[in-house]
Amino acid sequence: MDKLKVLKIIDGAAKREAKSLDLSGKEITSFLHEIGQLNKLQKLDLSKNELTSLPSNIGQLTSLKELNLKNNKLTSLPQKIGQLTKLKKLDLSNNKLTSLPSNIGQLTSLEELNLNNNKLTSLPSNIGQLTSLEELNLNNNKLTSFPQKIGQLTKLKKLDLSKNELTSLPQEIGQLTKLARITLSTNELTFLPPEIGQLSELIYLDLDNNKLATLSPEIGQLSKLIYLGLDNNKLTSFPPEIGQLSELIYLDLDNNKLATLSPEIGQLSRLRMLHLRNNKLTSILPEIRQLAKLEEFDIAKNSIKSIPAEVVRSGSKEVLPYLKNHS
Repeated sequence: MDKLKVLKIIDGAAKREAKSLDLSGKEITSFLHEIGQLNKLQKLDLSKNELTSLPSNIGQLTSLKELNLKNNKLTSLPQKIGQLTKLKKLDLSNNKLTSLPSNIGQLTSLEELNLNNNKLTSLPSNIGQLTSLEELNLNNNKLTSFPQKIGQLTKLKKLDLSKNELTSLPQEIGQLTKLARITLSTNELTFLPPEIGQLSELIYLDLDNNKLATLSPEIGQLSKLIYLGLDNNKLTSFPPEIGQLSELIYLDLDNNKLATLSPEIGQLSRLRMLHLRNNKLTSILPEIRQLAKLEEFDIAKNSIKSIPAEVVRSGSKEVLPYLKNHS
């Protein structure tokens, strides 16, 4: 869009002391300093433009509560962004950020921070100062580690760290006792810290596409867990404590190296979906017959030669075709 037209939009917003301004998809290539005059602005949308940087006067927008900068070409952020202390939502997804400013921790009102699809290799330790944060999205970056200060984000409910290069998690993750969803798929994790068992509110845990060879028994403490994804790991066994996951509905163990299952799997009375495709199973545990609510049971690409009669007899209408056709 022509720069003069954009300036007219900004001028109109200034005259009416607008609280919201939408400049998304206007082909803006540089931040307009005139925006800094809009000190009443609470919501600013600059998404889907061509911005490569932000000026320091963005810090003048001290009333701002929502700032959308997704789908630009930002490579860095100015230190003055730390002055936006009323900011509750900040969307920086789909940019080219390689780092965050050291004073990002000053955004103590921030509740949602979206940094998906950038080039971040690390996070500043003072990210732990974002004590109001409830949602943190870091999907598809280049993170190899996560700061210990994560333990200070005690209000966090959703954490997405998928598609990074994480090899481990800090034990402080166990302090996130309000966390309900954590996505860790497509990383380089070889183990989980025992403190994972302290996430008492967790209902969703996605660990697909990692290098996990074992799981700590503390996973059995996740008493509210509904979804557990472990597709494409290196698991050769599963701890008996799995039987303690009394709320579990979905369990994906496809593409591992499991030769046997723990009999305790039969205690998962709410389980509806059990995926075991492409493992090294040679038999099916009779305890499977205890899974009365099971609707989807995939055992394809194993070496199972026969199915116990008691399992077939106990199978639901939905399960029977899987048992008969995928052995």
